[in-house]
Amino acid sequence: MESVLPIPAVPFIPVQGSSAGFPVRRIYCVGRNYAEHAREMGNDPTRETPCFFSKPHDAVVPGGGQVAYPPATSNLHHEVELVVALAKGGHDIPVAEAPDCIFGYAVGIDLTRRDLQSKAKDKGQPWDTSKGFDQSAPISPITSVAAGGWRDSGAIWLAVNGVEKQRGDLAQMTWSVPEVIAHLSGLFTLAPGDLIFTGTPAGVGPIVRGDRIRCGIDGLGELEIVLV
Repeated sequence: MESVLPIPAVPFIPVQGSSAGFPVRRIYCVGRNYAEHAREMGNDPTRETPCFFSKPHDAVVPGGGQVAYPPATSNLHHEVELVVALAKGGHDIPVAEAPDCIFGYAVGIDLTRRDLQSKAKDKGQPWDTSKGFDQSAPISPITSVAAGGWRDSGAIWLAVNGVEKQRGDLAQMTWSVPEVIAHLSGLFTLAPGDLIFTGTPAGVGPIVRGDRIRCGIDGLGELEIVLV
């Protein structure tokens, strides 16, 4: 008789001011959504159709803390991002109705094996191995819309060992959060429990074992991880 492996539990993200957690269904990510970051990656920051990729839902590291340096890379990069948590979903959601789908917001880090991503880009291959590895999506507790209000502007920043590396403003996004939700819903049927990492400002760079990475967004608090 074949043995049956247990089904892993659904990851839960803490919610500020609540004993309930946010169950994660899927993780979607937007690439090159800040003009200066697009330029530093050698791309033209025009309003072309957004570039989407995904991470497995169990890549989240709720609340941050220790994160293992991943295998198969010598060039791991940090990317601080606003994360949108959905309470409702659907298909072909109009931009005007997209805000009604949002449960809340969090601070996230899109950890990236940049060397593997560069090789994949050169060969026209997908980004899965560079983006979707274990513990590649640390995330802070979620602040609900009711508790924290709408997020269309505010400082977003990241520091490594106390030295600031990234700083921008949410208002600098090429595609706004409602536009991202609308575009994404034309490709997938969105649902409660989905997380959307909305892109990173300029200043991404390498991090190594022992580094302490701290980041934050106005009104959403901070997130800290240590690479081990």
